[in-house]
Amino acid sequence: MGDSTVTPLEGREQAVPQPVTTGGAPAPLPAPAPSSGRRRLGRLRSPRRPRLWFEILLIAVSYWTYSLIRNAVPEQRAEALRNADWIWQAEQRLGAAFEESVNHAVNSVTWLIVGMNYYYATLHFVVTLGVLVWLYRSHPGRYAATRLVLFATTAVALVGYYFYPLAPPRLMSGGAFVDTVMVHQTWGSMASGDLKHMSNQYAAMPSMHIGWSLWCGLTIFALARLPWARILGLLYPVVTLVVIVATANHFWLDAVGGVLCLAFGFTVAGLWYGTLPYSLPRVVPEREPGGPLLPTKA
Repeated sequence: MGDSTVTPLEGREQAVPQPVTTGGAPAPLPAPAPSSGRRRLGRLRSPRRPRLWFEILLIAVSYWTYSLIRNAVPEQRAEALRNADWIWQAEQRLGAAFEESVNHAVNSVTWLIVGMNYYYATLHFVVTLGVLVWLYRSHPGRYAATRLVLFATTAVALVGYYFYPLAPPRLMSGGAFVDTVMVHQTWGSMASGDLKHMSNQYAAMPSMHIGWSLWCGLTIFALARLPWARILGLLYPVVTLVVIVATANHFWLDAVGGVLCLAFGFTVAGLWYGTLPYSLPRVVPEREPGGPLLPTKA
């Protein structure tokens, strides 16, 4: 009779202790940890410090693959010449078929056209590689995203080469345009002289001379600090446009195709990184082994 009994709470929910803040209100529950797949994707989409050996290997393999695919595309000479005639007639209907006049005018100045031949053959690669090296050294946080723009631009250009073979103006029927490399016997194009068998001559649309030079120019203009360097960045694709027209290697509509490919490249990089490459921090924060990110200057 004097014994006390304890009745268990059956069929009732037991109270779960809630963490209480200093104000007496329950603290919010911690957010669930992201899955490993989500964490891995987040790391891939975050800027990281580039590794030299990997970048050299990637660029070498990528250019080798680009050249292999571009030159493996069937030349389709008849279709390429038909497409060239169509573009030339379309430009005439637009009142903007100025390539022949520029080609003949510049060809009459020997030192100028010879210089343009060498410009066409060399700067396309030298300046592009130079900008990549500069990005790697001075803007490592923006390097991968800006490199992605270049790679995506080049990749979509291969689609154009495959589905739209196009002869350059210098190979059009009728012989109205001057093949400046052949006339002046300069080493100025992989598609002329003894080197023409090493390259697909009917892959003129889009123009990667314009796609790559505009990539270089915009990158220099956006990231360079010296005013004269920024001006040179803007002039580079403009001069390149004059060169590809004067040497009769491209129509100006090929340049439009190169611009569209570059726009695609920027779109891909923007969707992947969530912003334009030039808006990313200049330097990637370093991480201690097993530790948090260390702050760094932008």
